[in-house]
Amino acid sequence: MSQQVSASSHKPYGLQRVCRVLEISRSGLYAWRQRLQRQESHQRRRPGPEGPCSDQRLVAKIRQVLANSPFHGEGYRKVWARLRFGGLRTSKERVRRLMREHGMQAPHRVGRRRGPVAHDGTIITQVPDQMWGTDMSTTVTVQDDQVAVMVAVDHCSLECVGIHAAKSGNRYEALEPIRQAVSERLGGFSKDAATGLSVRHDHGSAYLSEAFQGELKFLGIDSSPAFIREPQGNGCAERFIRILKENLLWVHTFANVEELRQALIEFKRQYNETWILQRHGYLTPRQAAEAAIRRLAEAA
Repeated sequence: MSQQVSASSHKPYGLQRVCRVLEISRSGLYAWRQRLQRQESHQRRRPGPEGPCSDQRLVAKIRQVLANSPFHGEGYRKVWARLRFGGLRTSKERVRRLMREHGMQAPHRVGRRRGPVAHDGTIITQVPDQMWGTDMSTTVTVQDDQVAVMVAVDHCSLECVGIHAAKSGNRYEALEPIRQAVSERLGGFSKDAATGLSVRHDHGSAYLSEAFQGELKFLGIDSSPAFIREPQGNGCAERFIRILKENLLWVHTFANVEELRQALIEFKRQYNETWILQRHGYLTPRQAAEAAIRRLAEAA
């Protein structure tokens, strides 16, 4: 209607005048046009050959992969990798397009503008058991109300090496994931048993306490605090806690601390054996650790 010519002025009415008379906003009209364009583009067939699998069949396979995965929030890259593991080869961009068109993309948080980075290095190591990251979160149980959940994660393979839940998140409970990891991975709990290892932690009171720092020194562990107000400095543990929340703590109800503790132990096993990592070529954390150890042995 905006392009129709006025009989008196012999000029088009114009979009601004039409919107004012109809009492609609131009931004709303533009948004409506964009929705129509997206719908039309979704109906158009993609260029090029169809390949061994039609879009309709591939969408069904993607839905099946998402339904069978024990985790929430896996994006198109991991879906693409799991399709390849199942023998169905296609491109990442095709999987991304179909997941976007059918509302299957993983939810993500809107970021905020950050200031200058506090460091220009990396927290990733090339060898397992060289640096562990530890952090703490909370959840709620029916009988014990709020409880603390503490984790320890290897910075090379992103393997969960220790996990614990307790009514109190004090300095002694915060040490439990480290004790578990030292006992299971370094041959036992004794003086200087973990010489050469660093532990990355934040500036929480439990981690800066004399008891926590003293036990690290007893084990021969170097304390490596992250920069203040820079959570990415402890990003490995932070990322694992997000995975833990999205796949266990936010989707299940626990009667008490002991039930939660058993669930955490099972989640640790499942995560280490089945979660896949793009950075390691879509290996699981356990496979990534074994591959790093093999590379170290071959280099020696």
